[in-house]
Amino acid sequence: MTDFDFAKSSYSTDTHECVEVACNVPGTVAVRDSKDPAPDAPILRLAPAAWTRFTGSLR
Repeated sequence: MTDFDFAKSSYSTDTHECVEVACNVPGTVAVRDSKDPAPDAPILRLAPAAWTRFTGSLR
């Protein structure tokens, strides 16, 4: 299993959680629900270019 180093979104607060993102594995951006950081929780794995397109579309 890959060890992702997740960081919580700056938009997360104590009452409104968001996502955590890990970019420490080459060729992969991992995203998970910040409310469920369990080791067996689902993780969405994206290519860096797909993540860039996704985040760019939010602006």
